[in-house]
Amino acid sequence: MDTAKDTAAKSAAPAGLEGVVAAQSSIGDVDGINGILIYQGINIHDLARHSTFEEVVFLLWHGRLPKRAELEELKRSLAAAQQINEELLDMLRRIPREADPMDVLRTAVSALAFYDKDAHNTSREASVRIATKLTAQFPVIVAAFDRLRNGKEPVAPKPELNIATNFLYMLRGEMPGEREARIFDVALILHADHELNASTFTGRVIAATLADMYAAVTGAISALSGPLHGGANTAVMKMLLEIGSVENVEKYITEALAQKKKIMGFGHRVYRTEDPRATWLRQFSREMGESKGDLRWYEISRKIEEVMMREKGLYPNVDFYSASTYYMMGIPLDLFTPIFAISRISGWTGHILEQYANNRLIRPRAEYVGPRNVPYVPIDER
Repeated sequence: MDTAKDTAAKSAAPAGLEGVVAAQSSIGDVDGINGILIYQGINIHDLARHSTFEEVVFLLWHGRLPKRAELEELKRSLAAAQQINEELLDMLRRIPREADPMDVLRTAVSALAFYDKDAHNTSREASVRIATKLTAQFPVIVAAFDRLRNGKEPVAPKPELNIATNFLYMLRGEMPGEREARIFDVALILHADHELNASTFTGRVIAATLADMYAAVTGAISALSGPLHGGANTAVMKMLLEIGSVENVEKYITEALAQKKKIMGFGHRVYRTEDPRATWLRQFSREMGESKGDLRWYEISRKIEEVMMREKGLYPNVDFYSASTYYMMGIPLDLFTPIFAISRISGWTGHILEQYANNRLIRPRAEYVGPRNVPYVPIDER
């Protein structure tokens, strides 16, 4: 018989756990009504204006901005941890070229545990070291696989470069421009954390079992790979390419809405006003278009935004303008989600560190909606 406590725990479970508070955290907060995102209390707009991704990594892991010496030490640690081992590189060489890069990243991160004698150590010291290694190696793995699948040799990272600049350098084999590198650095800042999103929650659930950080991050990558989470900006760019010109926007969007099709890059489970990250990425989409002498994708995006606001009252989210920003950087569409992971590894590991520090197994209840008192029927009588 259910107790009163059991009945209360199982009553009226909201679909998708919408609005349910599942953890306490000091890492990030989303104010969806007012469109405010903070990391450890600092507004995302201040971080986008003044900070760097490496500084944000320290902030998410330690709860405060670093002093100069602390930031330099983190940069040295990240640079020292960038080189992937030969066994992993050999594995990347043997992966089919047509493999999805998110599948490659997920498999590579899981495999990294094989080569770490402290992989199952969940102490703070060991976990920060593993977090540093993962943050440093994510961009190296993604860039290396992209080059290998295109018949090119991987480009070794330069220890003097930051993560954003290094990734673009390793991907292309040539140095990016200063402004482009800064835009990409801010894009990493904007994607670093977003409270208890699907992939972060997945990582925390796994960490709560005291599984190691490699396992928790592998699970987070898996959650991010879904098109309703990390894959939305790829879908946005495919839509822009299909539309092709500003003149086609009105007809395309209104027909899609009439057919009840979802327009990717609009609306959000939390924000009820403009996503503050979209504010920056809209600007970056225009900047990248201007720098390449091609504003078509920005202008198509602006027109879609206008039609969606008129027809549905929906604001663009972080995915909408990141699509054209990355596309104008020459980044392949199927690397958009791995880039999300290159940023979000900082937030995932921050949450995993927080979970380890004050752990309790995450075990919610389900609201049972099936039949009861069903008799067992012998197989010959069914």
